Amino acid sequence: MYAILKNVHSYWAFFVLIVLLLAVGNALRGKISGKEFGPNDLRISLFGLIFSHIQLLIGLILYFVSPWFEQWSAMGMGVMKNAESRLYLVEHPLTNILAIVLITMGWSMHKRQSESSKKFLRIALFYGLGLAFLLSRIPWDTWL
Repeated sequence: MYAILKNVHSYWAFFVLIVLLLAVGNALRGKISGKEFGPNDLRISLFGLIFSHIQLLIGLILYFVSPWFEQWSAMGMGVMKNAESRLYLVEHPLTNILAIVLITMGWSMHKRQSESSKKFLRIALFYGLGLAFLLSRIPWDTWL
């Protein structure tokens, strides 16, 4: 089960990154050009929200079934001394949860705005920050 979840988590991450890049790019283009926030803009942003939340759910399940999780009881706080275990058990999950929180905040804040430029700004800012957080904690050496 672990191997399957790990592969799904890894491959789904490509979709998440692509959709978030599209959402941020679309929001920046909409903000700069001054266009109205339309149904397609809403869909792109919504897909970014949905895909990132699915990734979070897959990641949380993977976290608790992974062999890394068993190291918490074996190593205790010694996990923080080992860079690899700290990445997988602390940094990656917490940073990515924070990224999803930022993306969710951007979605919630954009819905409260009546002006299109403010909607685009909220999406660009919060989705962009979330994307930056996600990119910062991807274990690149084992992912690709």
